[in-house]
Amino acid sequence: MNEKYEKIAALPHKQSSVRRRMPLQDRAAQFAPFAALTGFESCIREKSRLTSRRIELDEYEIERLNYKLRGVCEHIGEMRVAITYFVPDKVKSGGVYITKIGAVKSVSEYQRIIVMDDGTDIPIEEIINVEELEL
Repeated sequence: MNEKYEKIAALPHKQSSVRRRMPLQDRAAQFAPFAALTGFESCIREKSRLTSRRIELDEYEIERLNYKLRGVCEHIGEMRVAITYFVPDKVKSGGVYITKIGAVKSVSEYQRIIVMDDGTDIPIEEIINVEELEL
């Protein structure tokens, strides 16, 4: 040991006469890790989340899609279909394309939605593809 500290190294640890000693468990909590930048992690996750641009259909594709949708409307509940549609992101620009597979339960022309057999509402304006599947 260093010669400078030999005199004080053997001295007893000083205890406060006013405050009682903190329990070891509470002393350890003082040094627990903490988040210095609260919310930083979620902000980074949000920024790195990818979104897609909405695909704009041309007149030919819109006509083809309308033909397929008329066929689905004529055979509600009789066939299984795969409908691909766009879901806009609530936070960022863009969104994500989802393909829903199932039977069409109903079509509301007034609300412009297709209701699938599992209860999913699909806005007709967001549909980009409809495929008839084998049962």
